Amino acid sequence: MRHSTVLDLVRALGWLPEEFFRTSSPATVSQLTEFHDRAYVEALQYADSTGQVAPEIRSRHHFGTFENPLFPGLFERAATAVGGSIMAAELACEGHVVFHPSGGTHHGRPDRASGFCYFNDPVFAIRTFLGRGREKVLYVDLDAHHGDGVEDAFVDEARVMTVSIHEQDRWPYSGKLGERRKGGARNLPVPKGINDSELDYLVEQAVLPLADAFSPDALVLCCGADCLAGDPLSGMLLSNGALWHAVEKLIALDHPTVVLGGGGYNPWTVARYWAGLWGKLAGREFPDALPAEATKLLRNMECDLIDEEEIEEAWIRTLVDSPYAGAVRDEIKSIASEVVAVRKP
Repeated sequence: MRHSTVLDLVRALGWLPEEFFRTSSPATVSQLTEFHDRAYVEALQYADSTGQVAPEIRSRHHFGTFENPLFPGLFERAATAVGGSIMAAELACEGHVVFHPSGGTHHGRPDRASGFCYFNDPVFAIRTFLGRGREKVLYVDLDAHHGDGVEDAFVDEARVMTVSIHEQDRWPYSGKLGERRKGGARNLPVPKGINDSELDYLVEQAVLPLADAFSPDALVLCCGADCLAGDPLSGMLLSNGALWHAVEKLIALDHPTVVLGGGGYNPWTVARYWAGLWGKLAGREFPDALPAEATKLLRNMECDLIDEEEIEEAWIRTLVDSPYAGAVRDEIKSIASEVVAVRKP
């Protein structure tokens, strides 16, 4: 529902002429097994075709569970996310900035599902860049949850740096401030209630200096929406405008860039964030109020995680959140200082 709503919303706004849209095919088994274990890929494919997961497969590969449920079309859905990320990186190498909102499954592991992520499409975007001759790829993860699967995938790869801003003490409980793995990871676990001013500070004082020092020639951005105020699965208090601004600063580095989606469990804030993100990337003019078709679309949505009385009228009628500006706490300043500090071996 999240992804189809984004497409419906940008089309209702007149922001998506057909020449700007591409349909991706599912990644093949051969492509998937360039990162994922063949036994895992084949087990997921078999479970999808039969609608059943044997207990030993569930235990070994972690799907068919509450966290990673089996549902009709699962294999095609997950493989298409990977195919989209491969295509996105290929298009980016041709000089485009490419938005793939169905991507961002950053928890997937080579041999198992994790956190609603069955395959790890950001890994494939990065690998595609490297395979196309890019010398250094910077991965920046703005999801509320640590991008653990991507970090682990490139722990031995000096050509990749992973930077993750995520809520501290939040599942998967990794990505601690001092964790740099073999030097190619930087983690910024932030306290609950992080505001727009604090995100801007971290981007300016930590992320951009890291990018300058690393000197990448390609970017992959994971733009999960669960860090927005109003999301039921995080305590972060960011506006969509602050996140758009962060992405724009990274885009301004002027490298081939893939922009992915990610998590997000409030469908109203997700749809408005990602639709607006496309609007920013495509240079569209933002309306003060949404057109009637868009308003009807948002008003008809439902979500088991959001009570009806919690639905804000602004989520229905407008695209741009009110800013959540505030003071920059000393803890945020310390995080930025620690992350950019040079450590001797």
